[in-house]
Amino acid sequence: MIQPTLKYVPCPGPAAAGHPEQGHRMAYWEWNETGDAAHPHVIICVHGLARQGRDFDTLARALARHARVVCPDVVGRGRSHWLADPMQYQLPVYAADMRALLVQLHSQGPIATLDWVGTSMGGLIGTGLCGQPGVLPVPVRRLVLNDVGPRVEWQALARIGQYLGQPAHFATLQQAADALWAVSRSFGPHTPAQWLELSRAMVRETPQGGLALHYDPAIAVPFRALTPEAALAGEQQLWQLYDQIPAQVLLLRGAESDLLSSATAREMTARGPRARLVEFAGVGHAPTLVQPDQVAVVAQFLLERQEELTA
Repeated sequence: MIQPTLKYVPCPGPAAAGHPEQGHRMAYWEWNETGDAAHPHVIICVHGLARQGRDFDTLARALARHARVVCPDVVGRGRSHWLADPMQYQLPVYAADMRALLVQLHSQGPIATLDWVGTSMGGLIGTGLCGQPGVLPVPVRRLVLNDVGPRVEWQALARIGQYLGQPAHFATLQQAADALWAVSRSFGPHTPAQWLELSRAMVRETPQGGLALHYDPAIAVPFRALTPEAALAGEQQLWQLYDQIPAQVLLLRGAESDLLSSATAREMTARGPRARLVEFAGVGHAPTLVQPDQVAVVAQFLLERQEELTA
């Protein structure tokens, strides 16, 4: 079975914890089964708030025969550096890191076609970048927003805040998977094998033995500092960015999502890039893109020809 290659990109901006020099390092997982190390079609897949790049293994394997698939660990998560200043865990820093990544990829081999898949936070990062034409080496052609939009429901943020950054230690991977499932049931039905695989990269070994969550607990600091007033101001900015997106947009929604309301999803189909909406029954926030029907929807959107998409 094809496996990804772990690579890194140096990023300007906030310093990493334990590193006095300016800047930090972001890890990314690169999938490529085409035989072309610098394939001109690049698909960036960016994970949610408390997740990491290996979330996209199933989708990446389906796409790697056709494109260069790159799945970063957003700073503070996975194999990336943790930041010295927790308040720097913000969307503008994440967006700047993605620009650095794309500049590096473009220098390795010119990108002719660029697509973006963003789950939750990853979709917000994509919205910000796509809504500012000219900030990337090449424009995003097709954008997949996975269960996220400019308006994020406050009760969902409150739910996530209850577990984000809480200390946790596990004796085994199965114990970790069980604990993660307890706060992730909204992801929808998964087989035990699927969930165990999704949980594998969510933990890291500790020097004392056992396992801990893969991310810096301090990512919760700016999250918990968010107020309803600040969230509303951010929503207005995100709508402005969304309305300026030139890319074709596919919007995925868990039919039971508490983060992306059906009203917001419908509004996204009627304004700006007029997203195509696909909902998945029995799923909340957010579809994990491991189920065959979810993978098929995304793959068809990213790989179908232009004339088929607009017919």
